[in-house]
Amino acid sequence: MGKSALRREILNSWSKSSWHKYPRKQEPEWYDKALLKDILSQISDLPALVFAGETRSLMNDLETVGLGKAFLLQCGNCSENFVDCNGPKIHNFLRVFLQMSIILSYIGNKKVVKIGRIAGQYAKPRSNETEHINGGELPVYKGDMVNSFEPVLEKRKHDPARMLEGYFRSAATLNLIRAFSKGGYASLHQILDWQKHYFSDYPIMKKYEQVAAELISAIDFIKTIKLDTNNTSFNEVDLYTSHESLLLEYEEAMTRVDTTTGLPYDTSAHMLWVGERTRQVDSAHIEFLRGLNNPLGMKIGPQYKIENIVENIKKLNPENRMGKLSLIVRLGVVNIEKFLPELIRVVKDNYFNVVWICDPMHGNAYTTGTGKKARKFDDILEEIRLFFQIHERANTIPGGVHLELTGDNVTECIGGKSNITEYDLDNNYTSTCDPRLNAEQSVELAFFVSQLMKS
Repeated sequence: MGKSALRREILNSWSKSSWHKYPRKQEPEWYDKALLKDILSQISDLPALVFAGETRSLMNDLETVGLGKAFLLQCGNCSENFVDCNGPKIHNFLRVFLQMSIILSYIGNKKVVKIGRIAGQYAKPRSNETEHINGGELPVYKGDMVNSFEPVLEKRKHDPARMLEGYFRSAATLNLIRAFSKGGYASLHQILDWQKHYFSDYPIMKKYEQVAAELISAIDFIKTIKLDTNNTSFNEVDLYTSHESLLLEYEEAMTRVDTTTGLPYDTSAHMLWVGERTRQVDSAHIEFLRGLNNPLGMKIGPQYKIENIVENIKKLNPENRMGKLSLIVRLGVVNIEKFLPELIRVVKDNYFNVVWICDPMHGNAYTTGTGKKARKFDDILEEIRLFFQIHERANTIPGGVHLELTGDNVTECIGGKSNITEYDLDNNYTSTCDPRLNAEQSVELAFFVSQLMKS
């Protein structure tokens, strides 16, 4: 069957609402169904947040990642908060993101494809529906698009109006991202300004300054031989957005038919992924995602069943196109050598075209004696190193990393050159969900990964 015929067959058996017939996981219990209907109607009439042409460009970029000609840097908050939608926080995140990408590109000698977990990562899956706080039981916090982190019963109700606010917060965040990435701030001439945040005087930032100085010298050399430094490759970057496709009502409302191709795209983000808790073969989430033309990701933890992974790959990438599907492995440093080789073998045996991405965050979380959730920086680095090593042995391509980080001066992950310890966690632990790398740790990680790329 040709690809166009296969695409027609998929669309004949799929609609953006066909997921309603399938078992649902992690879906909120909205307290007001009439309000839900009204909110979804409003969202359906609002403009797209991203455009199909941009999404197709990301698909092409991810194809180059899968072929080993580029490297993917996908990062951002574990769970965005509405209060994070302000200029300084977004600016700090972009500084770190751009610093990391220039380190990876310059030292690793590869184009870096940049995807943010931003402008829509407002919902989170949770293991339990309730939690105990101060002796009482409350609905668990599921992200600002569902309920409030504030431990008050009324504010923990699943409020559909929050989806509408999430849309506008995403739009505002995207507006500023586009202004920065296309308006001159992403210019390579600004690379020293990207250093201006909480960690300017830290040793790792001095190392970054040396790289920046070398790159500025290279740009000046290009000027002297009169090459075109007004080219957009010097002054602009493509920065794509992504989030977990969790709230299917919202994603359905944001799915539109592209007037150019006549194909459906989810316009809430350029890339969407399905999580470990919602990727059952017969799930509503898999059914919804299989009909979209966006590039997709699938998270895979150590409890995977290989037959289910194979079935989902066939569903999510029926045309077997490189760049369409990324496998984001979140196995943990103690499990990756046990589970990744077999996964790679089966993918190779089936001739599946996938992009391999390492998520070294989710498999390495643990709870301290004081009840704080933490991650060890050394575990994160070691899982990435093993990811590269295993792919080298298998003669496959380690395509990129998927990280949870912030531009803020947080103390949530233990270790790094600043030597954060468990005793430091309370100094500035602001995450409402999982611990994130701070700016210094993120830049240090970029230097580490760039050396793996280089070697």
